[in-house]
Amino acid sequence: MTTARKRIAVLISGRGSNLPSLLGNELAGDIVVIGSNKADAKGLDIARNVGIANFVVSHKDFASREAFDTAMVAALNVYRPHLVVLAGFMRITTPVFTQAFAGRLINIHPALLPSFPGLHTHARAIEEGVKLHGSTVHFVTPELDRGPIIAQAAVHVEDDDTAETLAAKVLLQEHQIFPYAVRLFCEGRLQVDGLRVRTLPKSTATVIDSASARV
Repeated sequence: MTTARKRIAVLISGRGSNLPSLLGNELAGDIVVIGSNKADAKGLDIARNVGIANFVVSHKDFASREAFDTAMVAALNVYRPHLVVLAGFMRITTPVFTQAFAGRLINIHPALLPSFPGLHTHARAIEEGVKLHGSTVHFVTPELDRGPIIAQAAVHVEDDDTAETLAAKVLLQEHQIFPYAVRLFCEGRLQVDGLRVRTLPKSTATVIDSASARV
């Protein structure tokens, strides 16, 4: 079984709140580049401080989502990633992007999908009166926030929770499940069957490369 470490690219749009947890855990791979669509994204400072390559492709420079995604794909391909991780990348991707990295593109979403896709998830969870909220790591497909689910973590919604307090609780769980999901991918332990993702034991895992996983 191939044991070569995987090359990981991470995309962000803001502070990169999940970057420390990704950088601070064993992923069975190496983060080789951190990219953003915003030059002032605070998370890029993390990349610079630890000596990881970084780049910016501003969505404002392009007339369409497809043109932006084409440029972003080209920028990422320079680094030959086995896995592209969306860690607070606040862009709706088009098929240009999702097809380029099909089966090797994952995202973290601050809700228990399929509930509360899209934005403002914590406020919506409180408004809907749910008792459990959380976070989901999933493969990215052309349908927004609908790809096969790799991992989830739940938190209790208390009566006095606000969107801010709930977000803080969820973020703590994100720091646990995100590196876990990335490691499973890099170890070749994720088997996708429709919308279901099965986790293989290490003893039977086969390494997933750029051509072997499709969702």
